[in-house]
This record gives sequence, structure tokens and C-alpha cells, in this order.
Amino acid sequence: MRLRVEFTTEPFDLDEAPAHALVAREVIEAAELDAVDVGPFGNTAEGGVDEVLTAVDALLRRALQAGATRVSLQVNVVGEGDK
Repeated sequence: MRLRVEFTTEPFDLDEAPAHALVAREVIEAAELDAVDVGPFGNTAEGGVDEVLTAVDALLRRALQAGATRVSLQVNVVGEGDK
């Protein structure tokens, strides 16, 4: 099964990316995911179920530790696969 995760972290800062946003992006970019797209108002990535769920766990833990007060995320099944 393949999954797509979309997420944002808050609070927003339009002048400079906050630490929690940078940490969240680092987690996703370092994970074994593909189709990664990071932006100022939302981020998406796709991958196998185990890889996405592992990345989401790390994303939540590290973003909250870095000062996020809210993490909004959505996970969708986007296809079938070996995992």
C-alpha cells in the first residue's frame, strides 16, 4: 500500500520559518519517501505504508519538541504496492 501525507505546523511566521517547521521538513526530507514537496504553507510526501507511518511518528514528536503548537496532517491511501 502507498500513502500520501500532507501536513502543516503552527504557529506560522511569514518573515522566517520557525524551528518546528524546519525540523518537520528535515524529518520528511531524510525519510525514505518519494514525491516529497515542501513549501511555505504545506508539505506532501508519498511512500510505502511503513515508511510514511514511521516518518509521521518522527514528524509529530520532533515538531512538537521544537515548539509547534499545532500539527495538521492528512494521510491518504494513493495506491497499492508491495508494502
